Amino acid sequence: MTQTRGAVGIPLARPLIGDGERAAVDRVLRSGGLAQGPEVAAFEAEFAALVGGRTCVAVSSGTTALHLGMLAAGIGPGDEVIVPSFSFAASANAVRLCGATPVFADIRPGTFCLDPAAAAGAISARTAAIMAVHLYGQTAEVRALRDLAARHDLLLVEDAAQAHGAALDGLPAGAWGGLAAFSFYPTKNMTCGEGGMVVTDDDRVARQVRLLRNQGMEQRYRNEIVGFNARLTDLAAAIGRVQLRRLADWNTARRRNAADLDAELAGVEGVVTPAVAPGMTHAYHQYTVRADDRDALLAAVGERGVGCGVYYPTPIHRLPAYAEQHAGDDLPETDRAAAEVLSLPVRPDLTPAEVATVVDAVTGARAAGARTAVRA
Repeated sequence: MTQTRGAVGIPLARPLIGDGERAAVDRVLRSGGLAQGPEVAAFEAEFAALVGGRTCVAVSSGTTALHLGMLAAGIGPGDEVIVPSFSFAASANAVRLCGATPVFADIRPGTFCLDPAAAAGAISARTAAIMAVHLYGQTAEVRALRDLAARHDLLLVEDAAQAHGAALDGLPAGAWGGLAAFSFYPTKNMTCGEGGMVVTDDDRVARQVRLLRNQGMEQRYRNEIVGFNARLTDLAAAIGRVQLRRLADWNTARRRNAADLDAELAGVEGVVTPAVAPGMTHAYHQYTVRADDRDALLAAVGERGVGCGVYYPTPIHRLPAYAEQHAGDDLPETDRAAAEVLSLPVRPDLTPAEVATVVDAVTGARAAGARTAVRA
């Protein structure tokens, strides 16, 4: 991510840790059991309520959740997985770590999420799955993508790392595909410090993930397969349980802040506020605008003490790890988004005065830019 540097009065993101999280950690420390145990099991059961009652398996990170989930579902060498290039590299990295090949498809300009028509055009005889990345807190067009996957007998994977509590037509992110992955990195809508969650409606896949996360064991010293050490600690799970209870209120605050930003920025020339699809419950992991002179606006807003950032300045298919294999990929909406997007603070702890400061920074930067253009 590219972000502002220097003195920042209003950070773009920060974890919200309070007395409840501290008390939960102390409870685990006093118990003497710090590794995966009863707190993890309780966290999995409680998180299931957020995803329509599906089975949840906690692991060490969101990337690990994608990786182990796809491995457990049988994705491997010779397979292709359709992935949007406009995402964090982990979306494609997890595919590669399975031994499979990411095939990049373009996005919808309004939502920044995978275009179902582009995904359909990328299907080949080797395609095994479609990955819907729910970017910035809004779900991808999962109804169309689910139908597309069903027609071609493909697995629909939801990368829900940025969509805790998001929903489309009342059905939550994580409950649309055969497999989903959430992240609990510190900047996410809720955190464990670090961690991830695999969500599935397939008992076989869930059991395989449990084996893979724990050296291939469900019973101690009875290694059924070759696995990883990808467990979540009870310390992390205890934090996550407290954060989960606060998530709904935090997301409500994010939506309120986003509505205030929408109202004040809607008429600012050269700035396009986020589109919200019909039937969408947006979780606003990021409040992401488009700007025709994004880099100048990024610098100017930062100089005014407001943290902002670019998610993502380089599409995955243009990163050094992928560029050689994907030199011929033509993804115009992806490239345009990478050149225009700018994320502004929408944190749930923003005060009305801080929201006003964010607005003033953007409008002031635009006005200064317009004056400079006239003088030039």
